[in-house]
Amino acid sequence: MVRDALDRWPDDHTQESPMPDMKPGSRFTSNVCTTEVIVVRGAGEADLRCGGSPMLSAGSVPDGGTPDPEAAAGTLMGKRYVDADDTLEVLCTKPGDGSLGLGEVLLELKEAKPLPASD
Repeated sequence: MVRDALDRWPDDHTQESPMPDMKPGSRFTSNVCTTEVIVVRGAGEADLRCGGSPMLSAGSVPDGGTPDPEAAAGTLMGKRYVDADDTLEVLCTKPGDGSLGLGEVLLELKEAKPLPASD
């Protein structure tokens, strides 16, 4: 276990990995637009992207740029986005022009569950 962690440690220990481990409560910001999200469900390493570019830890300074046209449908504040396997769920806390994705696959807008009738 410790050996695996050492193998993943970057050669230059001052560099931060581009995508830190995700866990519920982790916050990320887009590198190419104003989108910000918080992880609701999911753990471990994941290639979370916005606008086709890897997302950064909250507080990081974005490089700028524009979203990839294939990933530029935008995000909506207060909406939850999930992957096809329903293993990752993020909540959009600030909208932007980029679409959220896990690697090259775009995340889907999570549909609200209907409430039971109160009759």
